[in-house]
This record gives sequence, structure tokens and C-alpha cells, in this order.
Amino acid sequence: MIQHFKQIIFFILLGAGLISCSPKLIGEVPQKIERRKTDELTAKLDSLSKQVPATFYSKISTKYTDTNQNLSFKTSVTILKDSVFSALVTYAGIPLINAMIDKDSLQFTNKKDKCYTKTTLAHLKDQFGVAFDFQNIQQLFLGVPLNYQPNAKYYQIHNPFDYIISNYKKREIRKLERKDWDDFIIKYYLNSDLKSLKKLVIENPKDNNLIVVNYLKYQVENGYSIPSEVSIDIKTDKNHIEVQLEYEKLEINEPQDVFFTIPESYEVCQ
Repeated sequence: MIQHFKQIIFFILLGAGLISCSPKLIGEVPQKIERRKTDELTAKLDSLSKQVPATFYSKISTKYTDTNQNLSFKTSVTILKDSVFSALVTYAGIPLINAMIDKDSLQFTNKKDKCYTKTTLAHLKDQFGVAFDFQNIQQLFLGVPLNYQPNAKYYQIHNPFDYIISNYKKREIRKLERKDWDDFIIKYYLNSDLKSLKKLVIENPKDNNLIVVNYLKYQVENGYSIPSEVSIDIKTDKNHIEVQLEYEKLEINEPQDVFFTIPESYEVCQ
């Protein structure tokens, strides 16, 4: 198991995946929604993008499945706004991986093999084909719109059952898909009450990778709406990964300390 944790910790820190749609109960009938103007929906995205607490802590129950393995473990995540992201991965109560991300670097220790890795966030692109920065990782765990740019142009993709805002028009997306355009298409799905994100979809027509994050449930803590259950999967030509996250303990805007050290006896992980 431990030999797979380097791959897993990269994925958990990335927090990205694929799922075609949110799970629905058998026999559930989709409800049509009231039509809204694009400006109203974009304004809501802008508002949600600013709802980032000063500190965040959660112990997250994690289930990970890909084409070769099926694992369950705990991930304790601490975020200091716009500065530090840390994660401690434990299995059967035993600490295995301790990781820390700041704006420029990613480093982690492997306690079983007594080794460490120091690298840059650019390594995430090598692993997953997506260039994520610190803010993106923070946004994914907090359930705020990924890579939202307040001065960019956004478009509504009309759907009778969902509020969808994208960085491309629907007809432009079709053209990009036909031309294998090397750019990312982002679709933000808002819940019907416009209070939170329902789903996030990221796709790149050139490499056929599709990323989707479903925010299944939310909880309100200290005035912030934070995800409590998240379904994350990633599908590529070579693999299909599914991750289920359940936030079991949540602390918002409470004092948090980040502890990360590399023991002198540790060697560089191979």
C-alpha cells in the first residue's frame, strides 16, 4: 500500500476528478428551475469566490479507487488563507504521509520509508496534466469557484434543470472539441438556491481528460458554507480514479498551527 501513497497524496492535494453527474435516487425526477440572467449568476460566482475563511481545518475520511486498487484512509487538512496548505495522511491510525504546500513549493515526508520529497507545484501538471496553483487547491477543498477571474467574460449554458456558467459559449465549446483545442473549458454548476456550487467540470479537448467535482452536501460553520461530502473522480485514456471525501470534523477561523519538519536522518525519496 505505501508505495502508492506518493500518487495518492498528489491527487488528494490536487482534489480533482471526474464524475458524469451527481448521484440521484432511483425514480427521482429532475425539477425545472426558474430562468436567471447571466449577470445574476456571474455575480453569484463572484460573491462565492470571496468566501474564503482565514483558517480551515478538517479531518476527512477518504475512499480512493482506481483501475488497480481500492483504499480507505484519513486526511487531516489545514489551510491558512493564501499561504499554507498541509495534509497528514493516516492509515489505521498510523501517520504515513505529511505534506505541505505553499505558493511556490510542494514537499512531503514518507514516515514508513523515512524519506522526503521537495518539488514545485509545476510537478502537479506532470502528474495530472493540469497546472494547478496554491489558490486552486484551496478553492477545491473550500467549494469556491475554481480559477474564477472577476474581470473575465463568462457565459450561461442554458439548461432547464441546472444553472451553468462557463468560460466559453456553448457553440465555442463544440468547435474546440472538434479541433482538439489545447485549452481548459470550465463549467460551474450552481445549486438552485444560488448559495453554493453544485458541481465543477474541467475538460481539455486536446488530451481527452475530464475533471469533475461534485459537492454533494454542505455544512455551515462560523458563518461559512463548507462542503461536507464531495465526490471526486478523474478519467484519462489510461486510468479512472474515484475519490469520496467526507469532512468528519470542521474548524473555521479558529487558531491553527502547521507542523512540518524533515528529520535529518531522512533521505530523498526515490
